[in-house]
Amino acid sequence: MKKLLKSVLVSAAMLTVFAGCSSGGGSASSENGGQQKEEDGIKVYSGFFAVPGEEVPDSSRLYQAIAKESGAKVKVTWLTGQTAKERIGVMISGGDYPDLVDASDGRSAMIDAGAYIPLEDYILETDDYPNLRALYSDVDWEKIKSANDGHIYTIPQFSSTKVEDMDPNYGGEAFWIQKRVLEWADWPVLTTVEEYFDLIGAYLEANPETDGQKNIGFETLSDDWRYFALENPPQFLAGYPNDGAAIVDPDTLEAKVYDLIPEAEEYFQILSEQYDKGVIDPETFTLKYDQYIAKLSSGRVLGMIDQGWNFNTAVDSLNAQEKYDLTYIPWGLVLDSGVTPQYREVNTLNTNGGVGITTSAKDVEGILSFLDYLVSEEGTILSNWGEVGVDYEIDDSGKFYRTEEQRATWKDPDYYKVNRTPYSYLPGFKGMLPDGINAVNPSQQPEEYLATLEDYDKELLAAYGHEKWTDFVAAQDPLTPWFPIYTERNSWTAKDEAGIASQNMQEVKMQWLPKVISGGAENFAENWKSYTNDYEKRINYKAYEEALTTEVKRRVEADKEIRERLGAE
Repeated sequence: MKKLLKSVLVSAAMLTVFAGCSSGGGSASSENGGQQKEEDGIKVYSGFFAVPGEEVPDSSRLYQAIAKESGAKVKVTWLTGQTAKERIGVMISGGDYPDLVDASDGRSAMIDAGAYIPLEDYILETDDYPNLRALYSDVDWEKIKSANDGHIYTIPQFSSTKVEDMDPNYGGEAFWIQKRVLEWADWPVLTTVEEYFDLIGAYLEANPETDGQKNIGFETLSDDWRYFALENPPQFLAGYPNDGAAIVDPDTLEAKVYDLIPEAEEYFQILSEQYDKGVIDPETFTLKYDQYIAKLSSGRVLGMIDQGWNFNTAVDSLNAQEKYDLTYIPWGLVLDSGVTPQYREVNTLNTNGGVGITTSAKDVEGILSFLDYLVSEEGTILSNWGEVGVDYEIDDSGKFYRTEEQRATWKDPDYYKVNRTPYSYLPGFKGMLPDGINAVNPSQQPEEYLATLEDYDKELLAAYGHEKWTDFVAAQDPLTPWFPIYTERNSWTAKDEAGIASQNMQEVKMQWLPKVISGGAENFAENWKSYTNDYEKRINYKAYEEALTTEVKRRVEADKEIRERLGAE
């Protein structure tokens, strides 16, 4: 009995200690087994995002400012040391979850385990959370519902754009070329792949070196999963958007692989010729990603085809060295000047991800009220612009701006770390604020963006009559109900004919495309025939196309049915 009493007292003492520990700073308590609160009444929720991230100190000024205005805060943790599926698997095994979870690749496992609370009755059947409801249209909310049971388990965080996309930077796929090459040629407008390589070849001949090292005309990375920029250009060159898995005929809704279309053969023949001329780096097919970034960071690479986000670190390095003329401009090129390119992707609804409220949450309404505040105009301004008079000012017309001192302050990484919020993976929207005057993000406010540019870049934009880098690349038009169809591949397994074909397709292309490019222009026809013969022999691409076509038509019919049911256009 003495041992038992001692054990009970120790356990009680430990519980008292834990109850007095806030997930933030200061003490907190949990009233009657309910929601944890700090001494000032601020509710404290827990959140986990299954992606790498950086902890924000609880003392962060804007973190505390949002807590004061909303009456709540979320203590956020990020993925470390495990994959998303591994970490989520551990959570599911224990049956205990943070209040809010973005499970990333573990989302389906969370849903199968019954770990998320259905949200449609809260968001769509009441008027309690109008800002959350306004994130998406009725049609979009219907698409967000699970096709299996009609529930809304997660809220997409990054799919809502209001008024217009204000992002001045281009992060998608393009043929990139150094600014100094364009300046040397007196700012030409590039339309075709032929014009692009003619310019690079001429510059390379006139300027063979940079800082005593040999210049490199063109790179096309083929390292592991990053080989996409080697294999997928034919879809863009033929005038299609980045559906990724195939091109889709908008009239027949038939999906077709782009590997065998005439534009593919023409493009790879051009690369074969450029390889023979020495324009393409002879090491391009053996480079690992870090080696590729190192070459771009050296400033010697005149051009490449890639997704903008894939080489940001190289651009950051060049900017840090103040080598602004060695950074890059994107061009959406075609083979035939009569073809309209569609490189720039329009923001689309991603129904396969998002953040959900778990069954461990004790205060679902409180969490939703907090999220509703975050996506309100007031919450969005505080999260992105900060506090008026401290982080930004407002002129007589209602336009937000920052002083030179405020811009300099926010450029300081140490200041940024202790003043920002940890809510980048909670729901929000992009584009413009409801006032119709200001951008959601200060970096996307045209005047603010222009103020941060170097004189060299201002002169370049002026030379082309553009205001931002996205102006160089035409956006896809129209946005189709099936876009992007590549998401369908995530549902295939190694047992599906389409899944097997997809895997074989990757292997064949990674094996053959470097060969047909580097095998000599005089041997191209023979190598291309060998490649396509092997492609047709080893890949059941008809099953692949049929699976995608079925999904394209399903998405079109689902979109039509939802719109008819809701009376939407």
